[in-house]
Amino acid sequence: MPLPTVPYHVDALSDQEHLAQARCFYELVNQRRTVREFSDRPIPEGVLEQCLLAAGTAPSGAHKQPWRFVVVRDPAIKKAIREAAEKEEHDNYDWRMSEAWKRDLEPLGTDEHKPFLEIAPALVVVMALKHGDAGPEAMHYYVQESVGIATGMLISAIHAAGLATLTHTPSPMGFLQKVLNRPSHERPFVLLPVGYPAEGCQVPDLHRKSLDEISVWV
Repeated sequence: MPLPTVPYHVDALSDQEHLAQARCFYELVNQRRTVREFSDRPIPEGVLEQCLLAAGTAPSGAHKQPWRFVVVRDPAIKKAIREAAEKEEHDNYDWRMSEAWKRDLEPLGTDEHKPFLEIAPALVVVMALKHGDAGPEAMHYYVQESVGIATGMLISAIHAAGLATLTHTPSPMGFLQKVLNRPSHERPFVLLPVGYPAEGCQVPDLHRKSLDEISVWV
């Protein structure tokens, strides 16, 4: 049976206003940078909740919304996550990663040490739901694609709120399921430390690809 419908409209804008809004959003997100040096300054009440609600507006396969955002603020749990993540990262840098991969990471200055996992006031673990909470019969579709879109929207919302984050993927991430005591149908997708940049925080002077490099018009 089809879902009930409601009217939908967009504001009537001039061509110049449409362009101005598109440019304004680009300029906002173009300021976003991955941050690995965090302050322990608390996030104001309600801010992270609004960011998660924004992420929850993402489109998804058959509107199943196959995501769950696990917010970690308990220092003991953050410590356990850091210890487990650094163990996996040690193995990654020691023998899992190819030499080419490590050379590509070298300019970014990353290594196995992840103090931000304890310093950032909140960690958001994005979980991809293999199926619904009711069981395997509650099927989900295009899970990776749907959760990826929601994660991108969450990152944008965090930046728009004046906070910083980074996409941390200490592969394999199965330890997050155990540390957080999550059910087997929830699979860790990405770990996002969230907070304010530390005083004097430095980020690489990166340059993004041009429009010509990232688009093809036919």
